[in-house]
Amino acid sequence: TSSTSPTACDSYLWNGVLYTSSTVVSWSGTNVSGCDSTATLNLTINPSTSSYNIVDECDSYIWPINGASYTITGIYTEISTNIFGCTHVDSLDLIINYSNTGTSNIDTCDIYNWNGQIITASGSYDQIFTNQAGCDSTHTLEAIIRYSDTGTSTAFGCDTLDWNGQI
Repeated sequence: TSSTSPTACDSYLWNGVLYTSSTVVSWSGTNVSGCDSTATLNLTINPSTSSYNIVDECDSYIWPINGASYTITGIYTEISTNIFGCTHVDSLDLIINYSNTGTSNIDTCDIYNWNGQIITASGSYDQIFTNQAGCDSTHTLEAIIRYSDTGTSTAFGCDTLDWNGQI
């Protein structure tokens, strides 16, 4: 008579039978000496585990599982050991969308209306929008604002006065 109590991950092969769940089984037969023999299997099967996560991010993603930063769409895998001592597979199905930028230049007089923003001084101005992928889209306006000149002239003349070609 014999008894064994193995612990295995996912499956266990005993006497030509593959077991995939915890069980207690006995086998009776004749040993090599021709005597009756009984063997008992007290089997514990622990499961391997896995997780599958789909993530949609802008520009980059830091995966908490391994602390790595990813900037390219793809499927990533990390293999570790679960609490039962069996294999655990973490899968990340990562979709990276990208932010975009653009620049416009203007050279105008006095005032410029840029998407509702009134520009009255030269400089760089940014507006942030959301692009079709849901990421930030930054547009920069490089503005040169020139100011109009005004003045008053007083002229005196007899009969007619010629002022810049006007009589």
